[in-house]
Amino acid sequence: MSEAVDTANDYELDLGWMDRTGPWNTQASQGKNGLTLADIQIGEYGDPPVESDNQTGRPRGAASRDSTYRIGAYAVRSKSEIWLDNASFLYEEALQRQWSSATDVPWHTIEPLPDDVEQAECQLATFLTEVEFVAGDVPARWVSLTTPDFLEPRQVLLAQVMDESRHMDVFRKRALANGGGLMQATGATSGFVGSIDLSRDFTEMSSRLHVSGEGAVLTLFRMGELMAQNEAEKVIYRLCAQDEARHVAFGVMHMRYMSEAAPERREEIHCYLDEAEGGLIGAANPVGQLTPTSESMAIILGGGKENFDDGMNKIIAIRQRQLREYKKRVVSAGFGDRFESGRSKVDEMIERAAA
Repeated sequence: MSEAVDTANDYELDLGWMDRTGPWNTQASQGKNGLTLADIQIGEYGDPPVESDNQTGRPRGAASRDSTYRIGAYAVRSKSEIWLDNASFLYEEALQRQWSSATDVPWHTIEPLPDDVEQAECQLATFLTEVEFVAGDVPARWVSLTTPDFLEPRQVLLAQVMDESRHMDVFRKRALANGGGLMQATGATSGFVGSIDLSRDFTEMSSRLHVSGEGAVLTLFRMGELMAQNEAEKVIYRLCAQDEARHVAFGVMHMRYMSEAAPERREEIHCYLDEAEGGLIGAANPVGQLTPTSESMAIILGGGKENFDDGMNKIIAIRQRQLREYKKRVVSAGFGDRFESGRSKVDEMIERAAA
């Protein structure tokens, strides 16, 4: 029979880590929705620094360790660069509202369509696949550049990457589900959408991606009932819209926080909005500069090539709505003065389109 091993005598235990903790005697209590990210934002654990010197991957609130080398080249270390007050809520919502493109979309409701309508649907699905690739690829890069001290917005961005990957696959599935296939690449990743990845700091990226780019896509998804040919497509647009609404809310709330915490950067952000509006205004006048995307949408909205003009009129109405909803977001973010001063041309474009 083997003898029991006395580990206390066989090993010299250090146990120094027991004296190197974060704030002790902390107890988080769950709320009505379980133990959420907001519920653990208590005491020092819930207080991110204004400026972070954490380059080691140390979790916020944990005690530092001597002789730890850097594991990240974190460029985002100022709270004002990335923070928003409702990040915990957006993250929990993202977790609770995840869905599966395989099982939550009633694919069986898709039936054969006229060739021109099916081709148009597949062209639009190709475009949206390209757009959603950028919308997932760009936030992923900024996550790796953000200090762990700002974990709440990082968590939201990680959830967005998952959302966008699901959007990419659901539109690819739609293109392949009804006898069609992927159509012509539209070059979306080389125009305004692609330029988002050239942003020099996080706030510039967020104003371009979340407020302008994803805002326009959100409006399109909310109008999905007009474009849907079946229940499957209605569900796709509805589920994608609920995800996009979170992404847009992230951008609006971050801009609001930035405006209050770093008012010296307001003019800089106005410049980002100037550039973004140039793309939005150009897209709001599709007549005379038809693209595969606008033509395919016109065929879908009109119900076929023979009703192309009717479809174009509906596109113009959608573009107007995109501009109106963009304006509401910018006002909510605290930058409504650009419309009052006449700096923005959005109101002028809305009136021109209405005429």
